Amino acid sequence: MATQAVLSERVGVAEDLLRRAERLSGAEGGAKLCGKLRSELKFLRRIQSAHVRGAHVHSSNLTHLSAVVQSAESLQNVVALLRVYNYTKEEKKRSLTVDVVADGGLLWVKAVGRKAEALHAVWQGRGQFGDRSVIGQAGEFLLAAEEHPLHYARPRVLFAFYNGVSVPMATELERMGVEVSGELIPTATMQGEEPEEEEEEESEAGGREQGIVGNGVHPPHSEQEQAAAAPSQRPPEELLQFYRDSDQDSDQDSHDSALDSDSDSDSAPRPLTLLDRSLSCPRPLPAPAPPPSCALVNLDVSTLLSLVSSLTHGGCGLAFREAVLTEQAADERRAPVLPQMERFMAGKELMACAAAVTDFQEILRTLGGAKEKERAQALLRRVAVVTDQPSPRSLALTPSAAVSPRSIAIFGTGDAHHAVTMTANRKFVRAAANQGVHYSVFLHEPRALTEGKEWRATPIATPPEPTATPT
Repeated sequence: MATQAVLSERVGVAEDLLRRAERLSGAEGGAKLCGKLRSELKFLRRIQSAHVRGAHVHSSNLTHLSAVVQSAESLQNVVALLRVYNYTKEEKKRSLTVDVVADGGLLWVKAVGRKAEALHAVWQGRGQFGDRSVIGQAGEFLLAAEEHPLHYARPRVLFAFYNGVSVPMATELERMGVEVSGELIPTATMQGEEPEEEEEEESEAGGREQGIVGNGVHPPHSEQEQAAAAPSQRPPEELLQFYRDSDQDSDQDSHDSALDSDSDSDSAPRPLTLLDRSLSCPRPLPAPAPPPSCALVNLDVSTLLSLVSSLTHGGCGLAFREAVLTEQAADERRAPVLPQMERFMAGKELMACAAAVTDFQEILRTLGGAKEKERAQALLRRVAVVTDQPSPRSLALTPSAAVSPRSIAIFGTGDAHHAVTMTANRKFVRAAANQGVHYSVFLHEPRALTEGKEWRATPIATPPEPTATPT
């Protein structure tokens, strides 16, 4: 019955986490997080229905996913969950999963659900084979962040600990350049031999995670955990598997983790220390940092067209024969794009690469009206035209229907000049991100050249002013 009580509790936790994760579906990776929680819930319900008795079921994935959900709920401007980044380590291609990408992409968060006592034991070199020190993982996060700048600045790295972290580990992380949040727990060196309780705890690959505190062993936190910790006979393997008590980032990271597990800790264990939670102090999540400023703006073809289009200069009150133009006109009436673009460009230098200007002028000659051409001449006088010189990471992109050579030249040249590229080409931005290249961009809605087609368009009737209702 004790095991069933533990399972029922974990099922309830998983259901609550899934409901909360579904509210985060607006962020990239929200569906992936919900899928992982559904898998956990399915597993727990399966073994619950099998009437497992007397087994200690510990779902470390649930612990980690709970920390991810809490981080996503607590941080601002979350843009992605469980995003995978590629990077190079020792001339080998690796990947890691960032649990939460917040602050518009400027903050990478590793959510850690393991208890501080277990994390500290691994750092001391007293963990199980394959256990990875948080310090080693932090080094990989910093390395990957260097290879994926946003707005030409390295994203900040935050390790958020939801079951505490020892002060020495937090100090080491901060020395490396990693921000830390959570309960900071001081330590004291233990004299003499290690207690039998700790040896028993560290020998369990997937069992209870009892932390050493004060002068003894921290007991389980609930009656269900105490009952579940009792020795018992293991049920059939196909009905119940024991999760290891670890917080691996994701399935994508497991191979690299196994390869690197021995390199994360010293060859000899550090002196045994105890954690005293009675003296702990909280470290809150950091406040959002202001985004780095960029004084140079790269204009792509879609932006050049939008800046001179008749739609953005009062010609949006028409219904065109072309459905796409009618839709853009309606969008412009609802949300004009020119004021947004002008606010962003204010006080900045403007540039465009030769490929963008050439294509823009060709479209202008074919479709542009007289006023649109006048505005184009005035605009180009404000723009510095540079030769096409894509950045190395842009040249490494694999061409596809969405990743054209022209787009590589335009976005890549802006990238090489450390400029923010203004664009309505979301398709390319997404496709490049899927290949691991995240550009610094300002996105806006597209506006086509329409002056040459206004003669056959139908004016939109202006709705009458509402009349006051007599009282």
